[in-house]
Amino acid sequence: MSLRLGDTAPNFTAETTEGKIDFHEFLGDGWGILFSHPADYTPVCTTELGTAAKLKGEFDKRNVKMIALSVDGLESHKGWVNDINETQSTTVNYPIIADEDHKVSELYDMIHPNANESQTVRSVFIIGPDKKIKLIITYPASTGRNFNELLRVIDSLQLTANYSVATPANWKHGEDVVIAPAITNEEIPSKFPKGHKEIKPYLRTTPQPNI
Repeated sequence: MSLRLGDTAPNFTAETTEGKIDFHEFLGDGWGILFSHPADYTPVCTTELGTAAKLKGEFDKRNVKMIALSVDGLESHKGWVNDINETQSTTVNYPIIADEDHKVSELYDMIHPNANESQTVRSVFIIGPDKKIKLIITYPASTGRNFNELLRVIDSLQLTANYSVATPANWKHGEDVVIAPAITNEEIPSKFPKGHKEIKPYLRTTPQPNI
């Protein structure tokens, strides 16, 4: 059965380029992002893993642990990491799961037979501190991920988890947000002391409350 938003992220143990992990223990009490790759030594994935390494500081600032997965083995991963470091002018600084037996790939429904019988699709899972899945994105093998978009989504998820707001289309950190419909106009002054704008009774905006 495929995973859905709000499901508990399945736990697993696995060998990685940084040693054996228990996934839930690895995440601890913070956020996590798990992203899969069709195979080692693939061109788009090489650019993605390099980009992710360069942005690790941004994920760290948001208390998000990064971990990748490919269906190849540990020795293959280690050789590929050398290539990534060389070609992308970076140092891979997060673990990559070895998943030769497809145990994790199948647990997270990362193999789509209509796309490829043996390789994972390009899946992304963002997991909250409660170990619940907060976001799932699946890309085709030909399209590289936009990691700036993943950071933007994390900013939104973390903001909306703590305040009664939602983020509008194309929102970026620092911009106005939408007040949740469940909040009455009478509650707004105490909840959102920065003020608000009523565009329609159902569309009310306020400055981002956590900055």
